[in-house]
Formats: sequence, C-alpha cells, structure tokens
Amino acid sequence: MKTTAAVIHEAGRPLELVELDVAAPGEGEVLIRYTHAGLCHSDLHVMQGDMKGWLPLVLGHEGAGVVEDVGPGVTRVAPGDHVVCSFIPSCGHCHWCATGQQAICDMGANIMRGFLPGESWPLSGPAGRYGAMCMLGTFSQYGVIHQTSAVRIEPDLPLDKAALVGCGVPTGWGSAVNAADVRAGETVVVYGTGGIGINAVQGARHAGAVNVIAVDPVATKREAARQFGATHAVGTADEARELSSSLTRGVGAAKAIVTVGTMTSEVVSQAFDAVSKAGVVVLVALGDFDTRTIEVSGTVATLWKKTIRGSLFGDCNPTTDIPHLLGLYRTGDLELDGLVTRTYALDQVNQGYDDLLAGHNIRGLIVHEH
Repeated sequence: MKTTAAVIHEAGRPLELVELDVAAPGEGEVLIRYTHAGLCHSDLHVMQGDMKGWLPLVLGHEGAGVVEDVGPGVTRVAPGDHVVCSFIPSCGHCHWCATGQQAICDMGANIMRGFLPGESWPLSGPAGRYGAMCMLGTFSQYGVIHQTSAVRIEPDLPLDKAALVGCGVPTGWGSAVNAADVRAGETVVVYGTGGIGINAVQGARHAGAVNVIAVDPVATKREAARQFGATHAVGTADEARELSSSLTRGVGAAKAIVTVGTMTSEVVSQAFDAVSKAGVVVLVALGDFDTRTIEVSGTVATLWKKTIRGSLFGDCNPTTDIPHLLGLYRTGDLELDGLVTRTYALDQVNQGYDDLLAGHNIRGLIVHEH
C-alpha cells in the first residue's frame, strides 16, 4: 500500500512529504493506521543533527492509531485494536525488561538505525529504503511497527489524548514520580515547561510536592505551568534558586528536574546548585552526544551527598504505565485535554516545529486525514 510521510533527508533541512510504499507486516509486525502524532523536541534534535540516525528517516515517535493488520506470530494486538505507540520497545525478556526496567530494553539500542528487528525495512520509495524514527515513524498515515512497540488501550479512550502518552507524558510524569521519587512536602524545581516539563510539574504535584517551581523564559509557558500544578513560576534559574531557598528556610529544593529543549552545562550546574544537601538532579533533556554537559564540583557532590542521574521515558514501563496513566486521565488525576496548544495537518509539520522553536506550543499535534 501507499502512504504519505514527512521525511528528513539531511540534517538542517526541512521535512519533505514523500509518497512511500508500505510492505505487508512480517513476522511479529503490525500494520497501523496512525490517527495522531505529537510534535516532540526529540525529532527536532534529529532535524538539527544533534541526534544521528539512518537517513532518509520518517520522523515522529509519539502517536496512536488503529491496528489494520498483523503478521505471523503477533500476540500482543489484533486487527481493530486501538494502540498507543511506545517510542521505546519492550521485548519483555531481556535483562532490563525482566528486572522491571523496560525503558532501557535492549531493543532500544537500534531505534535510530531505521529498521525493525531482524533488519526489516517496511518503507521504500524514491530514495530506496526509508527508516522510521524510534521504529515508529508516526509522521506517516500508515506504518509497520513491531509488536513490542504497540500497547493496546481501551477503544473508548480518545486517540488524540492517548497519543501523548507514548512519549511526553510518561517521560515528564515519570521523571518526577519515578526518577526523582518526589515525596510529600518536598520542594521541586522544573527547568523548562514544554511538552515534557509540563508533565513533570503534574507528576510532582501528584506525588505531593508542597512547592513546585517552574522555570521558563516564556511567559505563556509559565502561565501554563501554573494551570498544571506549579505553585510558582519564574523566568530564570537565579530566581528559582533564591525562591527555593526562601521557601525552605535556606535548605534548598529537594529535587530538580531538567527538561529544557537542549541540555547545556549551564542548566545542569544551575540545577545542581539549587538542590539541597542530599538533593537529586534528574536529567531528561537531550543535546549533542559529544558535548560534555556535566561540569560540577565532585567535592561538593561528595560532601553534600548530591546526586545527578539520568532518566529515559520517565523510568516507566510502557506495557503497564501507559494504561496506568490513561487510567489516571479517566479519574481526573492526570490532565491531558489542555496539553495540546494547536493541531496541524501533516503538510504543516514544518510550521509545527517553527511554532515549537518560537515557544508558542506546549504540544503540537498532527491529525492525520484518511
């Protein structure tokens, strides 16, 4: 069958819409009709060249849709199922999955190499074979994914909201609830309140933080952070450090979560300085792989027992946490309805990323037309 997809051919260039051929699903594979796809900053890192992968690549790694067909050996989903696509696959049997750490499943090692397990290349077109971002490529009307990336959800859940739970929501929420292990009564600082940070704010409040300080230079994002649970919102890291000290009588924040668009040594140092003795800094943001962005005093870390740790996918287990988060949405404990600032057609994808860079959106969402 044919599909229209947004493709990156070369870093630094806009996405191009290309008509591609989609092969029938093979062993363990699933043909999906995407209905919605989130515009996440990680795709922008690929467009800008910070993250390297197979090119040409169909971008998009946050999305949801309906299963159209399945290949031999598929047991997790069936035709007609509604699914959320997890940008990290979970095989269920590697060391990491078996120890409850699906976010670092061994299958994730190949998600930027373009192909599916077994070096299957379901997409082809004018440039030969085309890869799919994170084994998904949600900026396409149709795609073939591996069953380890598909999480079945209840059919009455709105797919435009469910799509957000494939990346941004669990990454942000889990960074507070799981990685930072926010406890009741703590003070938490969140640096950057875009599509990830806004959910870190939600997670921190849900976990019982008494003070959630959102840091963002964009006034509209600070206002959004307040609507999603931030008790305070400031424009600079210096304001956040002073405020966290004042609110805690000089102790400092217990936890800091870095969810800015691009990781820098400056923001890591600012977060490190803002947390108290025995404080924890959680790094979620991405940047250039070869750039060293942790430059702090190891002596201070030792003497004050400070911790800096990374978190992928919010330390979530997609097969259980995606349904769990959607359950919290049902009960009103997780806000999804207000996350999407603007929707776009597929041919507006570059405009969507321009809007992201300009700070206009918390989350942009592509609505696929069929």
